[in-house]
Amino acid sequence: MYLHIGEDTLVRTSEIIAILDKESTGFSDVLEEFLARRNQEIVNLSKKEYKSIVITKDQIYYSPLAAGTLKKRSQKLTVQEFPL
Repeated sequence: MYLHIGEDTLVRTSEIIAILDKESTGFSDVLEEFLARRNQEIVNLSKKEYKSIVITKDQIYYSPLAAGTLKKRSQKLTVQEFPL
């Protein structure tokens, strides 16, 4: 399945490693270093300020959608993907 993460961008859910809130980046030196090292792979989808970070196998996306919204969308897709 695919997850819409903003600005007409879809990401395959099986490739998503993490969805992080923007606020969490300031609390982790390791995460800041990780993002600095992979700066070439960052795609900013937000026209203004981003609200969340979506880390995949090949890219890092700065999304205008909140991490909670993305989480809810991904759970909804999982339920639709595997009916009871």
